[in-house]
Amino acid sequence: MRERETNSSVEAAYDDYLMPIWKSLNVPVERASGCTLEDFDGNEYLDVFSGISVTNVGHNNEAVVEAATEQLEEFVHGCSYVHPNRPVADLAETIAEVTPGDLQKSFFCNSGTEAVEGAIKLARKYTGSKEVISLEMGFHGRTLGSLALTGNRAYKQDMAPTINDVAHTAPPYAYRCPRCDGDTCGADCADALERVIGSHTSGDLAAVVVEPVMGEAGIVVPSEAWLKRVRDIAHDHGALLIADEVQTGYGRTGELFASEHFGVEPDILTQAKGIANGLPLGAFTAPAEIADAFGSGDHLSTFGGNPVACAAALATIEELENGIIDTARENGEWLSAELATLESDYDVVGEARGLGLMQGIELVDPETTGPQHVAPAPDKELAAAVGEHLREESNVVMGVGGYYKNVMRFQPPLTISQAQLGEAVDALRVALDDLA
Repeated sequence: MRERETNSSVEAAYDDYLMPIWKSLNVPVERASGCTLEDFDGNEYLDVFSGISVTNVGHNNEAVVEAATEQLEEFVHGCSYVHPNRPVADLAETIAEVTPGDLQKSFFCNSGTEAVEGAIKLARKYTGSKEVISLEMGFHGRTLGSLALTGNRAYKQDMAPTINDVAHTAPPYAYRCPRCDGDTCGADCADALERVIGSHTSGDLAAVVVEPVMGEAGIVVPSEAWLKRVRDIAHDHGALLIADEVQTGYGRTGELFASEHFGVEPDILTQAKGIANGLPLGAFTAPAEIADAFGSGDHLSTFGGNPVACAAALATIEELENGIIDTARENGEWLSAELATLESDYDVVGEARGLGLMQGIELVDPETTGPQHVAPAPDKELAAAVGEHLREESNVVMGVGGYYKNVMRFQPPLTISQAQLGEAVDALRVALDDLA
């Protein structure tokens, strides 16, 4: 009989048998429920990161587990692109109903990076063009096509060459924008896209890809004017606007999709992470006219649209629409006010920003000027220390990220209570008192 696992034994197995790419938060997980994680040594943690913004309706959500279990008892796999089945058909119809604009037809895959790659293929097929522009500091995945779109050298080190015909334009990072110096990046900043098209492309533009809120960049939120101007420029050049909502979708920002905050209807919308509350599923969705550019055999996935994952996704959407998004929106407003208070109270908090329950605070060294001589310098060492303090002293799991790795990220299950959010904010305040 196998001895009871411990944190150290599980981590040792990872070291021995997994490729050495895993990152440890020093919280191995044996079980999880709601907003709570439990490790193999019996310690419980408040989770305000939700597996990198995945378990939006809470860990081990009863309705999602029940839906997946019922489908497991029927059949697990038949390749959904060979054998039509009800969960896939129902989910595709539901996504057509809940996505913004006239998005109608979906392709289901297994992950966010696959959704992005498929969206690029569709944009190229529909437009007949090849070039793509994305944002500096953006993140779209780690397969070669998505990696080419990602505007961060840290993810690309030793991985070149990726795909050709990709250029990057400036993000709406107002806190460190030389033009705005902390004010809102508006339509004028978006005009940088015209310069990139004129100088870095051959006039064969298929798509512009943006995250409506930039997660890995550090919870960077554009203005409505900026995003609308980007859309208009893309359309002026015959290109499609692809909204990468892998991280922002399924209620994360207080709307089902973040695009809804800005009144912008994308031409293609990518989804994953929160779509099935932890089961592997991704999708990209487009209007019928664009989607029908694909013909039989143009794209396929053996496991994409797995019926168990699709059943879980249907239950996830129902849970979100039955009040979870409304509550998340209210709690997000409360959290935003609390984080703004931290910005006022601590010099090392350069900026608090976000939407819904996708919030962050940027930690800085107030004595040193930052990149491009705009705003104080990022302090990634302080951010790492704060993350460790939260785990070790308060049993709170919080993400640390951002382009400069200096942003504390609140992305909890949307079922989190205001009292639990308050516990996380209080723990963050204690950490800043002890370390800053």
